[in-house]
Amino acid sequence: MIRVHVLYPNEDGATFDYDYYLKSHIPLVQDLVGDALKEVRIYRGTTAPDGSPAGFMTFASLFFDSAEAFGAAFGPHADKILGDVPNFTNVQPAVQIDERLL
Repeated sequence: MIRVHVLYPNEDGATFDYDYYLKSHIPLVQDLVGDALKEVRIYRGTTAPDGSPAGFMTFASLFFDSAEAFGAAFGPHADKILGDVPNFTNVQPAVQIDERLL
């Protein structure tokens, strides 16, 4: 199992429409990638340990059986999914694929 993290940096002037993201964007992703997507977890950054602003406004954890399964499910729909990003934020997300070690 792998996890795809989509992280939205908390930059000066950054905006994020949580209502649109949760009610429109995430369902769009789920519909397009289908059963390859095993689980979705969404987090909102609150603070850093020292009380300063969180480094990321939001991040999503998307779980797939493998990097290949993610690529096969996401690839054909990448333009539509990525094209929806400006509808809820003005920042460029960072994407990282992780595998669990422990």
